[in-house]
Amino acid sequence: MESQQLFSSVLLNLHLTRFSLLCFLFSVVCSFRGSVSHGLTLELGETVQILEKCEGKDVMFFPFVSQGIFPVGYIHLKKAVVTNRGQYETVIPLEDPIITEVTSTLQEWSVLWKQLYVKHKVDLFYKLRHVMNELIDLRRQLLSGHLTQDQVREVKRHITVRLDWGNEHLGLDLVPRKEFEMVDADQISVSDLYKMVSTLTASRWVFDVCFFISEVVNHYNVLCSCKLQIDFIYEMLVHMTLLVVKMKSSHISPNSSSRAGLIISLQLLRGDMEQVRRENPMIFNRGVAITRKLGFPDVIMPGDIRNDLYLMLERGDFERGGKSVQKNIEVTMYVLYADGEILKECISLGSGEHNISEYRSFVLYHNNSPRWSEVIKLPIPIDRFRGSHLRFEFRHCSTKDKGEKKLFGFAFTPLMREDGTTLSDESHELYVYKCDENTTFSNHALYLGLPCCKDDFNGCPNIPSSLIFQRSTKETLWISTQLSSTKLTQNVDLLALLKWKAHPERVMDILGRLRHVCGEEIVKFLQDILDTLFSILDDNTDKYGPLVFQSLVFIINLLRDSKFYHFRPVMDTYIQKHFAGALAYKELIRCLKWYMDRSAEVVRQDHIQEAMRALEYLFKFIVQSRILYSRATCGMEEDQFRASIQELFQSIRFVLSLDSRSSETLIFTQAALLNSFPAIFDELLQMFTVQEVAEFVRGTLGSMPSTVHIGQSMDVVKLQSIARTVDSRLFSFPESRRILLPVVLHHIHLHLRQQKELLICSGILSSIFSIIKSSSLVHFGQCTDWLTRTCPLSDWQGEYVSCLLSLLRQMSEIHFQHLLDNFQSKEELKEFLLKIFCVFRNLMKLSIFPRDWNVMRLLTSNIIVSTTQYLSPALHKSFTDADFDFKVWNSYFSLAVLFINQPSLQLETLTPAKRKKVFDKYGDMRVMMAYELFSMWQNLGENKIHFIPGMIGPFLGVTLVPQIEVRNIMIPIFHDMMDWEQRKNGNFKQVEAELIDKLDSLVSEGKGDENYRELFSFLLEKIEQETWRETGVSFVTSVTRLMERLLDYRDCMKGDETENKKIGCTVNLLNFYKSEINKEEMYIRYIHKLCDMHLQAENYTEAAFTLLLYWELLHWEERPLREFLHYPAQSEWHRKEGLCRKVIHYFNKGKCWEYGIPLCRELAFQYESLYDYQSLSWIRKMEAAYYDNIMEQQRLEPEFFRVGFYGRKFPFFLRNKEFVCRGHDYERLEAFQQRMLGEFPQAIAMQHPNQPDEGILQGDAQYLQIYAVNPVPENIDVLQMDRVPDRIKSFYRVNNVRRFRYDRPFHKGSKDKDNEFKSLWIERTTLILTHPLPGISRWFEVDKRELIEVSPLENAIYVVENKNQELRTLISQYQHKQLHGNINLLSMCLNGVIDAAVNGGIARYQEAFFDKEYISSHPEDTEKITQLKDLMQEQVHILGMGLAVHEKLVHPEMRPLHKKLIDQFQMMRSSLYRNILFVYPNVNVTIKRCQTVDIRMCCKIIEILTFSEIFQVNIICQTRYKWCLFYANQRFVLNSHHGNTQNLYFRNDFFFRDVTAGTIQTKTFAGTDYVLYSMLKV
Repeated sequence: MESQQLFSSVLLNLHLTRFSLLCFLFSVVCSFRGSVSHGLTLELGETVQILEKCEGKDVMFFPFVSQGIFPVGYIHLKKAVVTNRGQYETVIPLEDPIITEVTSTLQEWSVLWKQLYVKHKVDLFYKLRHVMNELIDLRRQLLSGHLTQDQVREVKRHITVRLDWGNEHLGLDLVPRKEFEMVDADQISVSDLYKMVSTLTASRWVFDVCFFISEVVNHYNVLCSCKLQIDFIYEMLVHMTLLVVKMKSSHISPNSSSRAGLIISLQLLRGDMEQVRRENPMIFNRGVAITRKLGFPDVIMPGDIRNDLYLMLERGDFERGGKSVQKNIEVTMYVLYADGEILKECISLGSGEHNISEYRSFVLYHNNSPRWSEVIKLPIPIDRFRGSHLRFEFRHCSTKDKGEKKLFGFAFTPLMREDGTTLSDESHELYVYKCDENTTFSNHALYLGLPCCKDDFNGCPNIPSSLIFQRSTKETLWISTQLSSTKLTQNVDLLALLKWKAHPERVMDILGRLRHVCGEEIVKFLQDILDTLFSILDDNTDKYGPLVFQSLVFIINLLRDSKFYHFRPVMDTYIQKHFAGALAYKELIRCLKWYMDRSAEVVRQDHIQEAMRALEYLFKFIVQSRILYSRATCGMEEDQFRASIQELFQSIRFVLSLDSRSSETLIFTQAALLNSFPAIFDELLQMFTVQEVAEFVRGTLGSMPSTVHIGQSMDVVKLQSIARTVDSRLFSFPESRRILLPVVLHHIHLHLRQQKELLICSGILSSIFSIIKSSSLVHFGQCTDWLTRTCPLSDWQGEYVSCLLSLLRQMSEIHFQHLLDNFQSKEELKEFLLKIFCVFRNLMKLSIFPRDWNVMRLLTSNIIVSTTQYLSPALHKSFTDADFDFKVWNSYFSLAVLFINQPSLQLETLTPAKRKKVFDKYGDMRVMMAYELFSMWQNLGENKIHFIPGMIGPFLGVTLVPQIEVRNIMIPIFHDMMDWEQRKNGNFKQVEAELIDKLDSLVSEGKGDENYRELFSFLLEKIEQETWRETGVSFVTSVTRLMERLLDYRDCMKGDETENKKIGCTVNLLNFYKSEINKEEMYIRYIHKLCDMHLQAENYTEAAFTLLLYWELLHWEERPLREFLHYPAQSEWHRKEGLCRKVIHYFNKGKCWEYGIPLCRELAFQYESLYDYQSLSWIRKMEAAYYDNIMEQQRLEPEFFRVGFYGRKFPFFLRNKEFVCRGHDYERLEAFQQRMLGEFPQAIAMQHPNQPDEGILQGDAQYLQIYAVNPVPENIDVLQMDRVPDRIKSFYRVNNVRRFRYDRPFHKGSKDKDNEFKSLWIERTTLILTHPLPGISRWFEVDKRELIEVSPLENAIYVVENKNQELRTLISQYQHKQLHGNINLLSMCLNGVIDAAVNGGIARYQEAFFDKEYISSHPEDTEKITQLKDLMQEQVHILGMGLAVHEKLVHPEMRPLHKKLIDQFQMMRSSLYRNILFVYPNVNVTIKRCQTVDIRMCCKIIEILTFSEIFQVNIICQTRYKWCLFYANQRFVLNSHHGNTQNLYFRNDFFFRDVTAGTIQTKTFAGTDYVLYSMLKV
């Protein structure tokens, strides 16, 4: 519920455009369900375009609709514009573009946001929710229209940061921006676009920092109204520390209710003070205090006047003065002028406080060495600074009389020295002079003549001792000062310069000493120093000109230092507003030219290099001076000025033309000149036309040596100068570009050709392409060739690629034609085409652009396809027919294939909104390239045969692109390939083989879709017309079937499918390769894939059978085999041996030793034939161990299940097919059903075993039909042999089984209410599999089914026979102690049979089938009734043996149960015998006195009784012999009497013994009748 509410809040204000009709839009403010006729359903936040409005009614209308489609009050109108009117017109709301972007982005995020919750990405889910809510709030602020411009800009910046953060974390595309708005890639150059996305990528992480800070703040419940600025985060993290005041406890928990602490609010204000006051008037209306920096700010602009002296009262040392305790000292400070007057309000204790006239320190109790460390600001007026001094008075404050303060001393210091410098910025130790409370300071001259500190004392050593104030030698005061003044200095040399007129004779020395003044002092007094220098220059140009020039160069270079670089605006302001040297330009030009002319002569050129570095500001002074002179003289001496500039440029060209390879100092001079040269262009443009300046520059750049071997550093400097030239304002003029481009491109060409400084060259070209127009491309005739030759991409690949793309994008057909015509030979053209095709392929294959730079990727693709269209005619014209060149054509086809398969062009993977946006802008570029590819293929003519079969795989990859039009374009190419090979070879075996191989590899890589199954049906239509139609149709049919299986295989492998589905799909594909296509290598590959799957699923038996397939393909020969898969190069014999050992090992792990033994024998035969007795011994021991395992280890009999997969939603290899599956150990029907439903969660379980109807088979759903089946063993002989152990029989019952059976009971005719077994028929279905189980899979498809109906009697025989087998097996296991301890299983089984026989069970069968009426009415069932009777009697015998075993093993506590079973067994046997006696008539046999019983006679008796195994014989005994009947080891003694009749029951395992006195003679039934013999089993 919470996520649903959050989602609803986020969707508020989202717009979903439904119609695009006219130029009026409205936003839905209330949902409408469309309850009226033709009503349009509206959801809150949607945007719909209005077609027509009917006035007078509160509804909106569409044409031809007589009633409104929604209420007008439910919407809010807003303006819009329509672009690209017509079928594909676009309606754009007239609102801020960033609002539109927020709307569309939130709409896209909303879908992905819900998916985060489903995928359990909770952390990102809540972060994104937070960001989305912030975006909604920021959007609301923009829409309110109540923000200032700066606030709007700030809100937009916050919006874009959040949009980019969300897009990155959701894996969406990076959005390039300019001024916070999305950039149209068509409106800017590729180079600029690349720079934008690069910058955006680098700054993405900043928002993560902000988000982390906001989360921490929220966690600790800090109430902070700070607007965190992105660029302020660094400073805040590094420099800011919040001190929390602990009031009552030493620890405050974040969740504590106590809010004790200090809470501060921060706000960063940008701009100078005037701007801050203007933009934030409310802050200054509250009486805010403005605190200036302690010291100077980073920049001191002209006009900024400040004169503050900061004084720190540090500490003092005072004597005790004979008292027992130390003093309580208070310091009072005054600022006094030269006349002794105390300056009023010249002491400030802090910002916001009123200035005072005296300062009083705090008092430290009983402390003669107090430390105050108090800072006081002294804002003394500049005109009062000279002659002023500070006086410190010391008083002892009595603790008895609070108002008593006794003066005991004082100290003082002047603020300015005699040389005019102010008090230095350091700590000062002041002398303390003694005085008393009656001392007055009315005459300050009395102490000003005294030394105030040690330096003063050294300056006046002869001080009379009779002065009124005496120094206390043991008492001192320490203070420190810091001057912040733009008018006062502490430097003597600087002061001398500023006051040069006082000592004009020292000007030369003063100018020379300027270099020794520290930079901080110079920049503080920059305006005053410059004024002074130019006034000196005006005073005597000839005398002071060179020195002034050197001083000016020194100051200009001082501002190049990073420490003072921010003072350059001060210099600019001075030149523009305060400079007044109208004549200075002449001397500056003269000195500059003189320096340049001497560069070839002097060895030490430090001063020349300094002048070159100062070139920019020297030209600024020159130009401004000339402007001032021209204003003053109305343009006089213009020609002279132009001539002097011409001469100056001749000197510049002279310097650059010098050969500097032998002079390192000259290299530095040239480098300094080149570095400064581009900076003078703007100054020259003030005095000369664009063409004139461009000519100056061209001549200068052209004077540089045309070589790249002058030194790497010089090459870099030269190219950097060219780069700055291109980036200058001069280059932005078309008329200047026409002049400059040739020389610029000439130098770039030199470096590109030599592969030197490629990164800088690419930057220059990037800047050129950012501003150049197509009409100016005439100078780029060979630039494309240069760029493609510079193909190897590295760390600078992005910049280089953007240059190449920029050029290609601006080239038209005329430019390409001009470029192609310039090649002198076909070899040059071939080289060019190969290189540019190579570059294009690298652009698509290599990671030139990150994954989320989709804008760059799409633009690159558009440029590639356009360029390819321009170059295709040249390829066709120059390299076809007699001049055919396979390499060029192959490169072209490879490029086209790679282009179409680009991931960024697969529109099907994009969201609908993004897909529409890309399609509207570029169309489907895959289709464009496919048409181009098809056209070029058709142009090949007879040369097509050269690309068979080489291009089959790549072209097949194109058809796997999920775009129908592309596929339709490519299919005829395959028909062409088949046709051309048929013409050449009489068949198309190469096409067939290559197509199958490539199809397998491509689909395995994840390509292709459902529609691809029908792809080759188009090919069939073309084949129908060919003479080789029959073979072609057969081939296409096979390929189509292969495609179906490959797609199923691909879908299983790439999804989260279960092992069973993957194995089944692989088996299906493996069998196809073997049976239909006969591709042995592919067949073997899938054998090993299937084996690995079985091993992973621990299906060792199936893995063995799978690997056995490869083993069967090999022979015991010494033929060498190549390296294949994981097999090394080896002989065929050794590979087969290794496989055999591995298969045996897997059979052992799967406990199928019976399958491993024949392989052991096979291997033993090979070892024996080679006399490898060691290996023979090993394999024989293994074979023996397998026999032991068979007899000793317990193996479970698996259950088998029939599974039907019905419905069109199943994969092809399962769809509407039925399988029999071999269950896992201990897996029963319910567990198997759950497992299958887990593997197919969308499937519906069918609850009946009936065959599905057509509706289910063709339905768009999945239906599973599962039930258990019983195996029908193949080896019946083993199971019928009495001496075979049950362990062995158990194996053959469930292994190597191909036939399975399941029964469906039904009643034929009316159901017998008394005994349902009389009418209970069985529909017995026998399933015959394609392969026996176990095999290469745990399940196999049903090949055919056999259906028979089983009569009630036959069913009874089947049930009793199965129960007998089950009892016999269980009893045998207990007899041989295979089951130990617990006999519950035996007890339950015996009780189930005996109790059922008493209360039902076989009693029901006796009642149904031993009835006289049934026997008489079904004479054809006589043998079956006899069989049922025999099975029942056999069951009695088995139960007797079972009870005997049970009696031995039963626990004493279970004896009552055993007794109950015995009693019920007696009842069961009696009931059975009674029914049997009813069935058969009596037979009388008379045995005469003293006559030996003839065995043959008994045989005749039995023969008369229809050869029954169980019969009744009435013997009339006429002898005196005793006969004993032995049955089941029980002795029944019969006392015969003359004339008496005794009933005897014979069975096949009965025998008689003659027990006459003293002798025992055994007599058995051994008649000659075959049928009797087979039944008696002696």
